Amino acid sequence: MHLVIIGNGITGVTCALTVRRLQPEARITLVSGESAHHYSRTALMYVYMGHLRYQDIKPYGDWFWDENRLGLVHATATALNASEKLLTLDNGSTLSYDQLLLATGSESKLFGWPGQHLAGVQGLYGLPDLEAMARDTHGINRGVVVGGGLIGVELAEMLHTRGIEPVVLVRDARYWGSVLPPEEANLVDRQFQENHVAVRYGTELREILGDAQGRVRAVVTTAGEEIACQWVGLATGVTPNLTLAKTSDVETDKGILVDEFLRTSVPGVFAAGDCAQHRQPGAGEVPIEQLWYTGRMQGETVAHTICGQATAYRRGIWFNSAKFFNLEYQTYGQAPAEPTPGLSSFYWEHPAARAALRIYFQADAPHAVVGFNALGLRLRHAACERWIREYAPVGTVLAHLGAANFDPEFTRQHEKAIVADFNRQFPALAVALKQRKGLFARF
Repeated sequence: MHLVIIGNGITGVTCALTVRRLQPEARITLVSGESAHHYSRTALMYVYMGHLRYQDIKPYGDWFWDENRLGLVHATATALNASEKLLTLDNGSTLSYDQLLLATGSESKLFGWPGQHLAGVQGLYGLPDLEAMARDTHGINRGVVVGGGLIGVELAEMLHTRGIEPVVLVRDARYWGSVLPPEEANLVDRQFQENHVAVRYGTELREILGDAQGRVRAVVTTAGEEIACQWVGLATGVTPNLTLAKTSDVETDKGILVDEFLRTSVPGVFAAGDCAQHRQPGAGEVPIEQLWYTGRMQGETVAHTICGQATAYRRGIWFNSAKFFNLEYQTYGQAPAEPTPGLSSFYWEHPAARAALRIYFQADAPHAVVGFNALGLRLRHAACERWIREYAPVGTVLAHLGAANFDPEFTRQHEKAIVADFNRQFPALAVALKQRKGLFARF
């Protein structure tokens, strides 16, 4: 079998490594025009900030690919002839395959703003974006970031570390209003304030203005404010990269349509990761998942089906993590931004506003826990996932909260304060904290 994988991100590489394990004699070729080798996309910001070098974000040495008989083609696939199982590459060559995985990822979403194609206007998704940002922000004094999601705060922090003044435009009345409740959003806003990052809430981009050389010189907001700047970062989301799929008979919608086995409408062609759209997502799941860990899971799952071991993709309990300047964030399960019928939530915040925990649970008995938000605290993934999967009552979770503590040994622990606050807010459900056994029990 010759498996060709378009894309060398986490999905494509995970699939390649899994197929190599399942079918040691398979021929595997990865094709990517973005970079010659796989790299950690989530670490791009740290290269810009000077914390890491490019070679530091390559999980595998350059020797790894030959050692594991993984062929690398540094080119862009420009056309797919599925009936002949043939790919055309931008270097003038063609590549045949027996099985094909489309792991083409995403591209920055644009909304047709006037001036969006000026020099110095970009998103941040891949290595070419990082290189453009490093080039176009050199020597500037102000950049405008459009968007209040995870990439928006990353861009603001990146500019800040280079002494460039960031101005952030956020459409919602609070940071990441579609995801974070007001209290959690306020903690993130404190990070902006402490780092002297100006944020315009309830404000959208209307137009980008250019100079005589075709480079950005200012933005105009929906409030009519003109903000002088030399660079604009568009952090308004990403959309599946369908460029190659649309040259073929593969069915697409917003993404490449796949069934539960990540098979497309064309036999022998699969799609996984950011570019895939599930025809029938599972309960509580979304059709397009654009996270590192779901990309890895889909890459491993589709590899089994490619190797003749048909395996349906099941995401499991939702989770995500991020970092807002100095504030770490984790979320698990159901964690709605607004009050939801049938759900109650308990929220605890440290008096210094540098740590918080929210636990979502069913309003009716047995008050099973369904989700968590944690900021400034590190929770053990296994513990949170198990409690949600087993419908653990909130009282049980609070009583054994120490089991989820993943903070370093000498970090201050907050379980006593959290449980005491829960008992004040929900006296009818009051619980007693159980002490952890072992050397490091310090409640």
